[in-house]
Amino acid sequence: MEITLTQLQQLRPEAYVLIDIRDEGAYSNGFIPGAICRPVQALNELPQDKRVILYCKKGRISADAAEEMRSRGYDACSLAGGYVAWLMGRIAEDQALQIEASIRKKFHKPIFSKFTEGIRTYQLVQEGDKIAVCISGGKDSMLMAKLFQELQRHRKFPFELVFLVMDPGYAPENRALIERNGASMGIPLTIFETDIFDSVFHLEKNACYLCARMRRGHLYSRARELGCNKIALGHHYDDVIETILMGMLWGAQIQTMMPKLRSTNFAGMELIRPMYLVREADVKHFRDYHDLHFLQCACRFTDTCSTDGSMVSKRTETKQLIRELKRANPNVEHTIFRSVENVHLDAVVAYKTGGAERHFLDNY
Repeated sequence: MEITLTQLQQLRPEAYVLIDIRDEGAYSNGFIPGAICRPVQALNELPQDKRVILYCKKGRISADAAEEMRSRGYDACSLAGGYVAWLMGRIAEDQALQIEASIRKKFHKPIFSKFTEGIRTYQLVQEGDKIAVCISGGKDSMLMAKLFQELQRHRKFPFELVFLVMDPGYAPENRALIERNGASMGIPLTIFETDIFDSVFHLEKNACYLCARMRRGHLYSRARELGCNKIALGHHYDDVIETILMGMLWGAQIQTMMPKLRSTNFAGMELIRPMYLVREADVKHFRDYHDLHFLQCACRFTDTCSTDGSMVSKRTETKQLIRELKRANPNVEHTIFRSVENVHLDAVVAYKTGGAERHFLDNY
């Protein structure tokens, strides 16, 4: 019988006695606050009027000792993971506190202020919302989760958060990386599994498009099951301007990535992008400042193509194009972003609205 650290923290101190069964040398080098050092052979001397919680280095020896004590009438259990698990938890807590402090200070202006500005400008969060913060495991969505936590601490009105991770069939090491980052950043993850990667792996055409559509649908569905009315995605400012150019150059259309959208397939659900005004360079600075390591791309199609140059996506090409344009015009990114806020319908040949096409000759 084991008890987790979370369960231990929920108990009243007077309801149990915490026993460290390691030797005195190990105990003197560090122990869980409130623990009493007591060798295994002296456990019989403990009173039986309180619950006894034992721990050793990793929880294996203490599990056997707790079982033996229960056979003698004690209400005994072992701390899962032992002292190592508690120590790793403390390290993770310290890192999470450092990350939160940097959001309030060092990265307040370039990141948190832009995050809150986007929320205010586009009215993304309202009182009573329950938002599924969708985490892919990459740098953008993990930072978005921390920003939402900070926003909730200083909220002017109540709203709820669920930190939702969909596992579409990640390799075990990628799934483990997401879980470790969630723990070290203090983000309580809600993970659910799907078989999306298996479903699209053998498709020769439109695999990426279908995968994206299926992922979005699963996120909407699970978020609604959890009582959420919104899902939040981690797209940032650079994603927006790249999407504008990609649409023009390869899609023969002028459109942008909207800061919020109503779902057409899930009534009452809405998609929001609160990182809309945050620059990718600042996200990378935050990541590198804290020496954090996130998933790059866990897709089975691309995880072997990112280093040898055999696959260069249209988005990568667009990033390179923007870098070239900046040499001639340092403000080109802002200009591209503003272009979709200054659309003159009297000066376009045709446009679509509400599913209908309008042509300038209609009213010429």
